[in-house]
Amino acid sequence: MASAQSYLKEIDAYLKAEYPSNGPGFSFLIAKKGKPIYQKAFGMANMESNIPMSINHVFEIGSMTKQFTAVSILMLGEDGKLNLEDDITKYIPDYPTQNKKITIQHLLNHTSGIKSYTGMANFRTRAKVDISPKELIDTFKNEPMDFAPGEKYQYNNSGYILLGYIIENITGDSYSNFIESQIFKPLDMTSTSFGSRKRIIANRALGYSEIENGYENADYLSMSVPYAAGAIMSTTGDLLKWQNALNTNTLITEESYIKAANGSTLNDGTHISYGFGLEEGDINGSKSIEHGGGIFGYTTMGIYIPEQEIFVTGLTNCDCKDISGVTARIASIVIGKPYPDKKNAIKLSENELTKWVGSYKFEDGTIRFITMDKGQLYSQKEGSMKFELYPMTPTDFIFESGTQSYSFSERNGKKEVNFKRNGNAFLGIQTDRKPPAVKTEIILSSETLVDYTGQYELAPDMILEITTKDNQIFGQLTGQPSFELYAEKEDSFFIKVVEAQLHFNKDNDGNVTDLVLTQNGRNIAGKKIK
Repeated sequence: MASAQSYLKEIDAYLKAEYPSNGPGFSFLIAKKGKPIYQKAFGMANMESNIPMSINHVFEIGSMTKQFTAVSILMLGEDGKLNLEDDITKYIPDYPTQNKKITIQHLLNHTSGIKSYTGMANFRTRAKVDISPKELIDTFKNEPMDFAPGEKYQYNNSGYILLGYIIENITGDSYSNFIESQIFKPLDMTSTSFGSRKRIIANRALGYSEIENGYENADYLSMSVPYAAGAIMSTTGDLLKWQNALNTNTLITEESYIKAANGSTLNDGTHISYGFGLEEGDINGSKSIEHGGGIFGYTTMGIYIPEQEIFVTGLTNCDCKDISGVTARIASIVIGKPYPDKKNAIKLSENELTKWVGSYKFEDGTIRFITMDKGQLYSQKEGSMKFELYPMTPTDFIFESGTQSYSFSERNGKKEVNFKRNGNAFLGIQTDRKPPAVKTEIILSSETLVDYTGQYELAPDMILEITTKDNQIFGQLTGQPSFELYAEKEDSFFIKVVEAQLHFNKDNDGNVTDLVLTQNGRNIAGKKIK
């Protein structure tokens, strides 16, 4: 392991490059054997008031909340108040399980098959409204199940809403009061609480979202909506107190912690990396225990490496940063196993790059497109964003953080790619699927662009607003950041960050009447309402 002195300057330089002093900030902590050896903050906690970030600033930690909920359940189990194999109807009698046995363990490890409410079309439109746990459960409980309980793993926020409600039904107390009295106070986590956008919270770091030309304040989110799946606020220092409590079996036994931190199994015996609120990971060959979070205006990550007794956590007040990659990269430096750096990328000819362009299908059905534009190779998971690839050899490429990589090869006349992430390798084989075509942008007059401005109803609770500024045109879905549109034809536009297109229709008088959004093979019509 490298000494603290040897990597401190490297970490400083890396984080300063990632988080400019005038942008959203980042609070970072490294601990060894339970003691901080590095703690620093970068950027701004409040961009409007020009307040720099400090190590005492408080962040919404999003899904890192799940480990607190899971430990609460394990505490109740050790007290004899529940069993992980209990059917959830023992504690929520009126929950419609659709003739399936859904256990508490299914909720803990995301194998319940219950529909995740954050993936439903109306999620963002409800995000601003205070809601009770029971009312929140009512929004998803009658949705069709995605699969039979225990059949597969699929990350699911609804399961942790149910776990919070079960805690309340067993204890007769609110979830927020339970975690405050049973976890935060005993561990002296004085800067940690169940979150609130209304309550005055000392040292709150304000949350931001990235837009085309800078940043904007994150959308309002009632903390009753993420609830037991993502509503806790904390600091890096308090998260170290929490990790130390896990390591020393302060709240739960070693046996319970081992179960939580070492994955679990499906019905057919297949091992999955997710345990109970924690997930198995890999930092360049060293086993890790980790969990991240993402919520309106914030992204977070915590990584513990048992072998070296290293804890690394990073919190940022922007929902636009790859905090997982940044934190993993820092952890790799600390343990002396640094990931490759894009600054060491080599120069390849256009022919060497073009060789790997194509579509690759993976065992889980995922399609990843490898494309090239202006001498730069990109990776794009179907329906997702494009990411730049950096060549380290003629066959090996890394993503920007260096924590994920591709290794290309040819076998039996077909191209293959090994996608490596978190210590796991996923094989993709060349398919005939056509990669998204590289689109050519044309320039339209500001008068033409203005014709398309207005509001278009894609669904009863989903509006797409089209605006213009400085001869640019933008779209913004209800509750989401704006994105720039690029003209391909006079009435057709494409989006660069995801594979999606917009086509506008006009009546005989030349007035825009509606649009069609095409994404993931679906055509969604939107009537102009304003």
